[in-house]
Amino acid sequence: MSAVEQVFLECERARADGDLIQRVSASDKEYHFQNWVQARIDACGLAYDSPGRNTYPDFRLIHHPEGYEVKGLEFPGREADYDSNSQVPTGNHSGREVFYVFGRYPKAERGVEEYPVVDLVVCHGSFLNADSEYLHKNKSFRGFGSYGDILVRDRKMYVVPTPFALTSGTAGLATLIVPTEFALQSDALVQVGEFDRPEADEVVVSYEFNLQTNEMVTHKAPNPHAGKVHSFRAYRSHGAGESKSVSLVSGRL
Repeated sequence: MSAVEQVFLECERARADGDLIQRVSASDKEYHFQNWVQARIDACGLAYDSPGRNTYPDFRLIHHPEGYEVKGLEFPGREADYDSNSQVPTGNHSGREVFYVFGRYPKAERGVEEYPVVDLVVCHGSFLNADSEYLHKNKSFRGFGSYGDILVRDRKMYVVPTPFALTSGTAGLATLIVPTEFALQSDALVQVGEFDRPEADEVVVSYEFNLQTNEMVTHKAPNPHAGKVHSFRAYRSHGAGESKSVSLVSGRL
């Protein structure tokens, strides 16, 4: 089977068996869930490049053309979207198919050093954004300020909807979302949903920011792929919520 099937099934097994997230520190929440996912990849025997704070995706497999970007979400808390710092989500990066692993876990409490994974979604990056050609670049210019020697850096932050906001039927369970054409091989997976995401009629191509008024103006152009439909299927493990279907949330098309 594909690597992502192995990783998903191991994540679901670990979640169901109560393998807990271990607190890293009170101040650094970034690696709590990432370490949990790393343990699942290790359990599958998959080799990967060592992750780092500025690597994308977080785990880049060596013997499979796949990578995994991990996003941990406190629950209840901010779960409708997440900050993607200088990296637009994509389903393909440097020849690898990119999968996002979203996991929700309880808010940290004083004295609690481990906690469960409430639910998780592993989704292909194209479910979040179909474009795999856009190349992000941080730009800057010097000349700002009273003496004209201050550098202004344009480092973009993208705020992206999570699968928990885009879909219904994912709460409390483990779900795998892949493009319809993605050929799954495991008999342990059962389809629980099928849905489409059509591309928008217009796309933002540029923006201006007025340093005196602090106003931002965006400029749009017709989307050359307007109306193109991207189809996806949702899967679960047999006996693990297969009777609860997954669908797109109305208004999130």
